[in-house]
Amino acid sequence: MHAHATRRNADGKPVEPTLDGMLAARSVSHPETVFLRFAEGDLTFADVHAAVQRRAAGFAGLGVRSGDVVPVLLPNSADFVITWFALCRLGATACLINTASRGPALAHALGLTNARLIVLHSSLDGALADVAPALHRLERIVHLGETGAGDLPFLRHRLAEVTADPSTLTPAAHRVTDPAMIMFTSGTTGPSKGCVLSHRYTVRQAELMIEHLGLRADDVLYCPFPLFHLDATVLTVAPALVLGTTAAIGQRFSVSGFWPEVRRFGATVFDFMGATLTMLHKQPPRTDDADNSVRLGWGVPVPETADDFERRFGLQLVELYGSTDAGLPMYHPVDVPRRKGSCGTVIDAYDVRLFDDDGVEVPFGEVGEIVVRPNEPSLMADGYFGMAEETVRSRRNLWFHTGDLARRDADGFFYFVGRRSDSIRRRGENISAFEVEEVVKLHPAVLDAAAYGVPSELTEDDVMVAVVVRAGEVVDMRELAAFCAGRMARHMVPRYIDTVAELPRTPTEKVRKDSLRDRGVTATTWDRERP
Repeated sequence: MHAHATRRNADGKPVEPTLDGMLAARSVSHPETVFLRFAEGDLTFADVHAAVQRRAAGFAGLGVRSGDVVPVLLPNSADFVITWFALCRLGATACLINTASRGPALAHALGLTNARLIVLHSSLDGALADVAPALHRLERIVHLGETGAGDLPFLRHRLAEVTADPSTLTPAAHRVTDPAMIMFTSGTTGPSKGCVLSHRYTVRQAELMIEHLGLRADDVLYCPFPLFHLDATVLTVAPALVLGTTAAIGQRFSVSGFWPEVRRFGATVFDFMGATLTMLHKQPPRTDDADNSVRLGWGVPVPETADDFERRFGLQLVELYGSTDAGLPMYHPVDVPRRKGSCGTVIDAYDVRLFDDDGVEVPFGEVGEIVVRPNEPSLMADGYFGMAEETVRSRRNLWFHTGDLARRDADGFFYFVGRRSDSIRRRGENISAFEVEEVVKLHPAVLDAAAYGVPSELTEDDVMVAVVVRAGEVVDMRELAAFCAGRMARHMVPRYIDTVAELPRTPTEKVRKDSLRDRGVTATTWDRERP
């Protein structure tokens, strides 16, 4: 589908491809088709559109206006999607924040929004209370669940009661270039960055995925990952919206629960990330492994065992390459035999090169940094919210610099090599080493700390931290790990902790993490998973 193709509803009237505009069109063209499938039940396009209209009117009654940024911290649920689309309907922007965020990382994300109203699950009241003193403009909390407890000095509302007559809504006036959401991508040398993603970005990425993966109108698109992640929103819900089919969203990834949920949902397509395929493949074989409805799995990375995985479970695996910032510029062609280790070729909508440190393109076979620019408007994030310097820094010489390293063969297939940035990839999540270090350094006995990744037996990395202990202090490793667990997301908590007399540094005082990685896990390293 062309980027600027005119979409029309059942009456032949043109429909602007905003998310809420497309939902309104689908409620007419596919009213009884199931759009959202959760463990709690199904909602049709007509159901979702009606709920979105009522909630948008309810938010308007609470003072939400076009241009507002509203943080959303909710578990996977129909309420998450309805809230997101309702804010879109008003021309407001949902800022999707990891529900596991705690401490400095949560304060940073919420602080950027400067929000007057937050939507969150009531179980997160404690996390919010810890950072509330820094949220000077916050006035209202909208709770999913009970109205919460504690002494938070804000007006409180139940999400179920944020509803009003849709006839009070004014016509939607926002454009396809306006923000549809803000989604955080991990910081590397600093705090996490909020990617501003437009309606056009969201819809067009969905269209490109449909085209290059061969998704069909009879597919059920399944994602077991959080809705604050690109895979679930832009790459599952949005393609289902464009196709007029079903997005099936799990509560969370579970090795034991994955295939039962696939069968229960009738999923035909699923996505994977990190070690998920490896963990599924390591389960004891069953006689009914191939007795599932899936025809296609897409994601990154495709492990060495891909061929056996495909035979065992009766499906095809496809690798691609992308990021929240840049979208998905590479797909391995679905109709071409797998190139082992390749994340695919560049699609026509993008221009992708490999540059050396001086910004010069490297020859075939040599490693360079992946740099990207689109051949169409709005295929990339419109910068980092509230972080203008970071936005400019990432877009040097008219190219977006990903910080990822790869090589390319003479046929145009790319092979991912690693990350230039100081980021740790664990179980499909990008972790900011900076944010881990910031929390570890809050411990009263820690003088300094460096976080880095070390190889995991489940592919990708585990988090390791080297700490310098304050003079005269003693650090109990188990207590330090518990300290971290109370202040950061679970996937960020270090598995390994080492104590060092001092951190190795360059002449310019930068920590030599390459030296720490080379040292790796030793006999004296504390391991959280060791009895």
